[in-house]
Amino acid sequence: MPVALLYITVVLIWGTTWVTIPYQLGFVAEEWSIAYRFGIGSILLFSYARLTGRKITIPRKQYLLVAFMGSMLFSVNYLFVYYGAGHMPSGLVAVLFSLIVVFNALFERVFFGRPFEARMQIASVVGIAGISLIFWPEITGSNFGDQTMIGVMWVLMAVVIAALANMMAIINTRHDLSVVIVNAHAMGWGALTSISIALILGRPLAILLTPEYLWSLLYLAVFGSSIAFVCYLALLKEIGAARAAYSSVLFPVVALLMSTFFEDFQWTGIAIIGIALTLAGNWLALSKIRVQPDSTK
Repeated sequence: MPVALLYITVVLIWGTTWVTIPYQLGFVAEEWSIAYRFGIGSILLFSYARLTGRKITIPRKQYLLVAFMGSMLFSVNYLFVYYGAGHMPSGLVAVLFSLIVVFNALFERVFFGRPFEARMQIASVVGIAGISLIFWPEITGSNFGDQTMIGVMWVLMAVVIAALANMMAIINTRHDLSVVIVNAHAMGWGALTSISIALILGRPLAILLTPEYLWSLLYLAVFGSSIAFVCYLALLKEIGAARAAYSSVLFPVVALLMSTFFEDFQWTGIAIIGIALTLAGNWLALSKIRVQPDSTK
């Protein structure tokens, strides 16, 4: 699949998951909702692999890293974001998580010796500034008391964990492992990790049989997990972790565009400037990239 199509798919799907995730919160504990999401995603990917004749096993020497990546990327990372979101506005969560662009670039430098690119550094600053302007009213409305700072710490830990998991994904793709199979196994481990955490914390096993909960769960499992993460890991392989992670800067933009049509979101001048900055940063990040010749398996 062409890089541009991979990128657009990731942005559009994960941008729209912002609308569906709130339907997962409340009655069902976060740990169980995440376990359901990635458990279903894993089953779907294994089924797809079987139907297309793919070999579903992973060499033993690489399996531990795949399992660890799955636990971090498809469980702990999400749980920490959810825990943090309970202490602060969603706009601040979006700004903080956009820092994954910076951490991915830093970790690529540390673990793989990839040099910092001036173009990407500028794009990161521009993009994060844009996101900050989009959510400026929420940010300025926060009192940054103890509860907000607890939320900030949860989300920052999630960003670091997600960035480290991205490095593990890069190693897995360098071992020439199928992105589909890696995600199938990793999501399974993510689901098992969430179940274990739910049991340790004494979260009651529950599921909400309302149309809103079930359709949002199905959307998150099929599109937000099975399809989007396969495209995202393919992007990691093709254009590197920092540029792939820049898609996170555009997720809130898509979410706000949807809110404009479905929730009567009112645009302000400062939000429009923020959108312009995120698009400018996106152009800086993705123009003149050197794509790897290998394609997804």
